[in-house]
Amino acid sequence: MSADSASQEKKHWSELNEAGTIRGILFLLWIHKYCGRRIFNAAMYPIILYFFVSNSFARKASLDFLQTHSRAYPKFWNHTPGYRDVYWHMYSFGQSVLDKLLAWSDPISEREFCVADEAVLDEFMQKQNGQLIIGSHFGNLEYCRGFINRYKEKTINALVYDQHSANFVNAMQHINPESRINIYQVDQLDIALILQLKTKIESGEWLFIAGDRIPLSGEKRTITVEFLGRPAQLPVGPYMLAKVLQCEVQLMFSYRKNSQIFFEVVPFAQQVTIARKDGDASIRAYAQHYARELERQTASAPFQWFNFYPYWDAAKPAGQKPIEQPHKNAETKYE
Repeated sequence: MSADSASQEKKHWSELNEAGTIRGILFLLWIHKYCGRRIFNAAMYPIILYFFVSNSFARKASLDFLQTHSRAYPKFWNHTPGYRDVYWHMYSFGQSVLDKLLAWSDPISEREFCVADEAVLDEFMQKQNGQLIIGSHFGNLEYCRGFINRYKEKTINALVYDQHSANFVNAMQHINPESRINIYQVDQLDIALILQLKTKIESGEWLFIAGDRIPLSGEKRTITVEFLGRPAQLPVGPYMLAKVLQCEVQLMFSYRKNSQIFFEVVPFAQQVTIARKDGDASIRAYAQHYARELERQTASAPFQWFNFYPYWDAAKPAGQKPIEQPHKNAETKYE
């Protein structure tokens, strides 16, 4: 392997160049608006082919994920996934970009949603207290946010990383400037911001955070779990933040399933508690619970997995060093 190739393989996901620009994203939205979904789908074929050919990093990561999935769930596949499947994996991602924008721009009938458990959703929607919602880069969490924002009149606060998501955030705010969503583009949470988020939770607002990517601070603040039969690193940030906010925690998943939008809320914890003497065990239990639910979703919809980087490469052995607990007045790294 050349030095350049080795360097590329070691890249953190946040260092990857974001595909597309705001003009390009809005152009695709324009095609859909004036030409319809069928023409949009046709236009996507050469675009995805370009990214398939030019982005070997994402191509290899996709193949690794799909083949890992096929070993864990062989009944889903009738063949060993190859590069043709990788192309359709990337194509699904292209479709999801449009769907993310549509979730905030076009009215979506509640009848389009296929809800996993109506009773759980009804109970969840009636909650007046603030919620921390842990999502992922599986499927289309924007459907959840857009659905809640439009029909349930909830204010949403989302923690994102500027470098990786700026184009999409700008496009979303351009097409729907009146949306009740606050985007926090941060790489770390200082005391002032944590207090601000706590105030929002106490006033009944909701906070979204992803739980499936290595934090910007690197592997230092991660925990080892098992995901699809392989050891993987997950961030501890969502659980540390939940402990500070002292609020209910839910998991939320949404993705397009044929002509409908599958939507599931999974109750996670009334309140996250982390033991002082053996905090690692507490955090690992929460992270493994999250990993199990994430795997349950990917089991039947692997092409909705949108982490196009070597997901398992950073996995540590089980005997990793303990996680450093932050001091009371210290800054908390965003994860």
